[in-house]
Order: sequence, then C-alpha cells, then structure tokens
Amino acid sequence: QQRRRPSQPSRTMGSGFVISADGYILTNHHVVDNADEIEVQFADRSQYSATIIGSDRLSDLALLKIEADDLPSLEFADSDSVKVGAWVLAIGSPFGLDYSVTAGIVSAIGRSLPTADSANYVPFIQTDVAINPGNSGGALINHKGNLIGMNTKIFSKTGSYAGIGFALPANKMIEVASEIIQYGSVKKSWIGDFRVKMW
Repeated sequence: QQRRRPSQPSRTMGSGFVISADGYILTNHHVVDNADEIEVQFADRSQYSATIIGSDRLSDLALLKIEADDLPSLEFADSDSVKVGAWVLAIGSPFGLDYSVTAGIVSAIGRSLPTADSANYVPFIQTDVAINPGNSGGALINHKGNLIGMNTKIFSKTGSYAGIGFALPANKMIEVASEIIQYGSVKKSWIGDFRVKMW
C-alpha cells in the first residue's frame, strides 16, 4: 500500500501598490483569495507580512495592511476622464519577473464583462498593454505617473497576453476600498431577483 505524501503548501504571486503612507495596499481579490499567509516585498527587497482588511469578489478588489510608516504611495487620477488612445503603463511581476513595466494605450472605456453569475458590476478600462500571470493587482498609470486603474483580467486562449487586458478603474477602487474600511465589506442591495450595486 502506497503512503500518501502530505500536501505541500502552494505559493502564488501577484502585484499590488501602496495607497497610503501608513501601509494600506490594494491588489486583486483573486490574488489573495484563500491565502493563509501574505508576504509583501518591495523594490528594495524589504518584506512585510500583510493582513487582509477586506476583500470583494465581485469587483475583484482586496485591501491589505502592513505595519510600516512613511511609505511612498501612488496618487489617484480621475479615471472618468481617461480617453481612448491615451498612453498608459502597467507595472507588475509577470511570471515572477519583478517590477516589470509594459506600455500601451487605452483601447476602450466602460467595458462591461459578465461575472461567474452572469452579472455586470464594473465598467473596466480596456488596454492593449501586455499583461500576463503575475500582473494581477498591479498599477495602470497614465503619462503623469498617476494611478488610473488596477490590472485585473485578460482575454486569452492560452492564459498569456493576447492583446486585450482589463483594468479596474481608479474611481471604483476608491469607492470599494472606502466601503471596506467603513463596513469591513462592500454593501450590496437587492431588488426583486436582481442584485444592484449603486456605484
């Protein structure tokens, strides 16, 4: 009789960015979903243990906190003012290659993508910036270096970059993160058989 080997813990990698000097960090929900431990590493190779303050599956956003002070943070741009054709940069760790930057343009705005339950919640920013596994949760910034979105999804038959990526707009990130901080979760309302999120 063969003995079963004990299962080994798995490790996944994603990206994220600091939004306040006292250690609040945003990333994707799917990056940290079901995680037992979360480790954040910065460009100077400093490492911190992170705590999940709150996470929302439908918007695919998670708010983390590390114990640190005086951290540099990104400045948010008004994502409602983003125009098709604008140049953007994606920052992340594709395939574990830390701190990679790719460039492209905004291909479309207000792109509606159905979720697993066939509902649409977020008007995504569509880009042609190269986004691959490991880029999830990373910053999408404009030519001024301000945050306009979070790289979240790709359309691909192979699982790798195929020219179509989607980012959660910065204004929606602010709304979701604010609700997480205030309530610990994102409040959603029900009307009849329909779930409605008032953005």
